[in-house]
Amino acid sequence: MPGTNLTREEAQQRAKLLTIDSYEIDLDLSGAQEGGTFRSATTVRFEASEAGAESFIDLVAPSVHEVVLNGTALDASAVFQDSRIALPGLLAGRNELRVVADCAYTNTGEGLHRFVDPVDEQAYLYTQFEVPDARRVFASFEQPDLKATFRFTVTAPEGWTVISNSPTPEAADVKDNVWRFEPTPRISTYITALIVGPYHAVHSSYEGADGQSVPLGIYCRPSLAEFLDADAIFDVTRQGFTWFQEKFAYDYPFAKYDQLFVPEFNAGAMENAGAVTIRDQYVFRSKVTDAAYELRAETILHELAHMWFGDLVTMEWWNDLWLNESFATYTSIACQAYAEDSKWPHAWTSFANSMKTWAYRQDQLPSTHPIMADIRDLDDVLVNFDGITYAKGASVLKQLVAYVGMEPFFKGVQAYFKAHAFGNTRLSDLLGALEETSGRDLTTWSKAWLETAGINILRPAIETDANGVITSFAVRQEAPALPAGAKGEPVLRPHRIAIGFYSIDRESGRLLRERRVELDVSAAELTDVPELVGLQRPDVVLLNDDDLSYAKVRLDELSLATVTAHLGDFQESLPRALCWASAWDMTRDGELAARDYLALVLSGIGKESDIGVVQSLHRQVKLAVDLYADPAWRESGLATWTEATLEHLRAAPAGSDHQLAWARAFAATARTEGQLTFLAALLDGHAEIGGLVVDTELRWAFLERLVATGVLGEAAIAAELERDKTAAGERHAATARAARPTAEAKAEAWAAVVESGDLPNAVQEAVIGGFVQTDQRELLAPYAEKYFAAVKDVWDSRSHEIAQQIAVGLYPALLVSQGTLDATDAWLSAAEPNAALRRLVSESRSGVERALRAQSADAASA
Repeated sequence: MPGTNLTREEAQQRAKLLTIDSYEIDLDLSGAQEGGTFRSATTVRFEASEAGAESFIDLVAPSVHEVVLNGTALDASAVFQDSRIALPGLLAGRNELRVVADCAYTNTGEGLHRFVDPVDEQAYLYTQFEVPDARRVFASFEQPDLKATFRFTVTAPEGWTVISNSPTPEAADVKDNVWRFEPTPRISTYITALIVGPYHAVHSSYEGADGQSVPLGIYCRPSLAEFLDADAIFDVTRQGFTWFQEKFAYDYPFAKYDQLFVPEFNAGAMENAGAVTIRDQYVFRSKVTDAAYELRAETILHELAHMWFGDLVTMEWWNDLWLNESFATYTSIACQAYAEDSKWPHAWTSFANSMKTWAYRQDQLPSTHPIMADIRDLDDVLVNFDGITYAKGASVLKQLVAYVGMEPFFKGVQAYFKAHAFGNTRLSDLLGALEETSGRDLTTWSKAWLETAGINILRPAIETDANGVITSFAVRQEAPALPAGAKGEPVLRPHRIAIGFYSIDRESGRLLRERRVELDVSAAELTDVPELVGLQRPDVVLLNDDDLSYAKVRLDELSLATVTAHLGDFQESLPRALCWASAWDMTRDGELAARDYLALVLSGIGKESDIGVVQSLHRQVKLAVDLYADPAWRESGLATWTEATLEHLRAAPAGSDHQLAWARAFAATARTEGQLTFLAALLDGHAEIGGLVVDTELRWAFLERLVATGVLGEAAIAAELERDKTAAGERHAATARAARPTAEAKAEAWAAVVESGDLPNAVQEAVIGGFVQTDQRELLAPYAEKYFAAVKDVWDSRSHEIAQQIAVGLYPALLVSQGTLDATDAWLSAAEPNAALRRLVSESRSGVERALRAQSADAASA
């Protein structure tokens, strides 16, 4: 039985048989305030190529009342089985199907999500359909290549607003609370959308060349309206419109552009055509650093880029998901880096520091896969929204741009949009367009980069004479050591890289770039670089300068010594970020001891100006000491780090981003009685640090640490929730309660997540976040066995998003031991999990295995 799965072969067969013309969808959401179910009536008109053929339409619903195919009523109980409605005896040519069902509101962030705001006690709805969840709201042919037009009619409670892909009807046209939308252009089911509720709205427009005017809207719940910085969001959006339309040479393809900040959203955002949904944590209730604004801007631009990559032109099947995600990621970062008057021209630094680190981690897991993945079914794609699809793909595209040139690259993209507008494509369609405009044969490049897995290592091979003059220079390339279980063979790849020569300026003390050479590294073990022979050897030789390629980069001995002493002295942020990333990767690989990584960070972080890099270093140091350090030294390392966080907090400029970041870093690790007393004093106002505003979110950060260490308890949690009676406050309180250092608190949290299983997605995530505390390994130890006893049943009985949270979040990753590996292996052998669950558990196991190796390396360095 297929359950809710769909195979690639089934989708291909259905696409050969059917061409979908239109959907008319009538939803009665008048009872949304109370919840439960809603009436869904769908009329689909489609063409079939064979008389008498059979097919099916997808639907996930508690009950089906009516199925009428070409005027004949079918027995709903007979044809509706296993989330499919069988369609027998199709006519050659035009067919019409009507399905009436009761569909269910969800609290999992899938389908039609329903949330009640504790501030005004009003319900707020939004849809989330990627990958296969439009079928939870209306009967649909749920695959990306069966595009159609969609006309929505929605009955909503009085006083509510309904937003969809098409422009929202004028108030005068809404009769009896029925909202009738015009048909959409031809789009895929998964990017249709409905957002319904008493949302607050701000409107504006984008005014482009030749009289172009696109209506813009921003929506959020009224309880967040006071925090909504709409002007800043509109500014980023307009910047994206201007830059993308120039680079793509194709006007924005939809009638309006709304951005809706919605509650309990599972991802960062979703590219619904003309109605983008975004997690409402991006409406900042408290002070955040500029890195948070930069990340929000990248998310906004990423989704806007999807209006072309993904919505206008859509992949035929999910194995080309990267055509959507990698391109949206690359172009969003490029827009931030290159657009006129951008606030974040250093965006490639942030990309190297965060996105590529994600890609490097993912590419060394047993589940690593080619960018163009082999997606056999929906179960495969549901776990494939990963660092390969987004970050590695974008990294490879950046290299492709360097390889073919930016102008030919975008000319190819322009031709691609014009040829395939409102259609579906494969990899070959895009490569063909790029070959045409660049004059490059991309067949070899594609096979090496898009169709293979793993990450190469690049090392400099340098020889000098007694005076430091280079006599030989080559780039040594190592094939990726694919982890056990990974598919494919290790390969050497062609790389487009720059090599930077950096030396210390004796006057300023800064590391300055004195030379840059850009070249192609061949798909061989050694590539000679004769143009560098005869030059004076600099203090630092940096391969992959400007981060053009995707590779792990290692420093030679002299460069590493200079970087260790002077990493913070690079004048530019990008080479600093590349060296930080290399050091972190060496730590994860056990090539650099965790204690030495800590020392390196402490020596250079005070000179790091990029706040995004600083915050990443905070997270990485904590992870290194918690997981990669010798357990016998761990507490000493944590003590050193915590003392440093407090020193930097006191020294940071008043009111600065650095001050806020160090306050959060201190709150994440405070441990001694004196430190916790000071943290408590900051919380209750008995102590102050000039310029530091302990606002709502920072209060919760302080409180959660004080609760996790046993300083405060339930009374303090309840009092703080009384101060912040919002949905965010409820999530923070759930985290704090699960973080209490008692067996009773852990049992209560476990029961709520695993045994009861009715928590909303965001609350469940909050509870899991509180349950897993690095200082509470002894309390968590009994739950390893419970995890393996429960996880398969959880996977089989919960929705994908809910089950994945549990499978990943509750895996005993903190119990770094051979026993955890053995227990995992035993479960993998006996439980017979499906491929998706096996992948997630195997990935978690790989983290424990890596931590064991790193701990051994750290112990050996003592």
